[in-house]
Amino acid sequence: MRTAALLALAGALVAAPALADTTVIHAGAVIVDADSAPRGASTITVTDGRIVSITDGFAPGPADAQTVDLKTKTIAPGLIDLHVHLTGDPGGDFWKGAVEPDEWDVVVGAKNARLTALAGFTTVREAGSGPASAFSLRRGTAEGFIDGPRIIAAGPSLAIVGGHGDVSGFRPEVNELLDSGFTCTGAVECAEKVRLASQNGADIIKITATGGVLSQQGRGLEAHFTDPEMKSIADTAHSLGLKVMAHAHGARGIEAASRAGIDSIEHGTYLDEAAARAMKANGTVLVPTLMAFKGVTERLGQGIYTPVVEAKIRDVADTARVFMGKALRWGVPIAFGTDAGVFGHGRNAGEFALMVEQGMSHRDAFAAATTNAARVLGMESQIGRLAPGYSADLIAVDGNPLDDTATLENVGWVMVRGRIID
Repeated sequence: MRTAALLALAGALVAAPALADTTVIHAGAVIVDADSAPRGASTITVTDGRIVSITDGFAPGPADAQTVDLKTKTIAPGLIDLHVHLTGDPGGDFWKGAVEPDEWDVVVGAKNARLTALAGFTTVREAGSGPASAFSLRRGTAEGFIDGPRIIAAGPSLAIVGGHGDVSGFRPEVNELLDSGFTCTGAVECAEKVRLASQNGADIIKITATGGVLSQQGRGLEAHFTDPEMKSIADTAHSLGLKVMAHAHGARGIEAASRAGIDSIEHGTYLDEAAARAMKANGTVLVPTLMAFKGVTERLGQGIYTPVVEAKIRDVADTARVFMGKALRWGVPIAFGTDAGVFGHGRNAGEFALMVEQGMSHRDAFAAATTNAARVLGMESQIGRLAPGYSADLIAVDGNPLDDTATLENVGWVMVRGRIID
């Protein structure tokens, strides 16, 4: 009899629905998206990680709800950074792969994920990491084990042999030992590596379409992959439902990647008008990463970089101060990304001031990090604005970031997927 009663109780507990986790936020003002004027005093109700409602005034919530008083603050959508390297910190890039175990990447990444979220960035695109480190961080933040943003992860970048993204600069046997296994030569092998990245869990395919600044070698700033190789990468990724992001500096490399169907150009330093036309014609988005250039120039002359890398940094410095402004005038679509990891994580919002310096309005810069970035990810129905049904990714600031994005450099409160990051 007792056993039957216990079984009946257990069955009732299993059948009973779990209590909803509800948070009620009283906000002094609310910016729902970059195109809308701020709302006044409002109540935002969040249940189980999603926005349920945004109503005027300060309404009481359910008896079991947590209430957050932000009546002196402006609530805005969480920011999106389309280019970060959570598993890395600036300096020592040339030799770190030879001395640090892969597991250390996750430790560093957990630290940086928290800093990134506290800076107001609730979604990031991890633009190249070790074979599994970013995927582990992605799961850790999704399941709440690690404080941090939503992570869209690429895993290892695809590169040509000896190009930016491949291991170079060591003895040949060390280069071979540290090889990620994601270099490719020829359209067939490149398609195979895209499929391998997808099999391993990549959310997006990252390629290094030209040489780079911080690689010890990575010669040549124009197209590294051949046209058939890049088209194979783009077509294969798209057939799997994945987008492709391409590190690219030189104009002809940018142009070739755009023609091949690559979805976004990262950096784009030497963009010219012909490359801009190709980007516009193919809907390719520029992610300018201006903070990366600022970050590396801050470390010149300190023995952090090798002479080879220092020379490349000095060569690119002047162009980095003007190229995004040219892209803006030529009508190239632009979205927000910083290359955090090249500079210290948590400073991501410094990108806004640099974008404004090159001619972008504060409102458009805010859109670049919210609605535009969400569209690049194909997540515009989930993030980038505040509306019922959207993920509860919110930040609180003083003032109105649509008029002055400098307010975004001092985020005072953050919620990611309905969880408050203290």
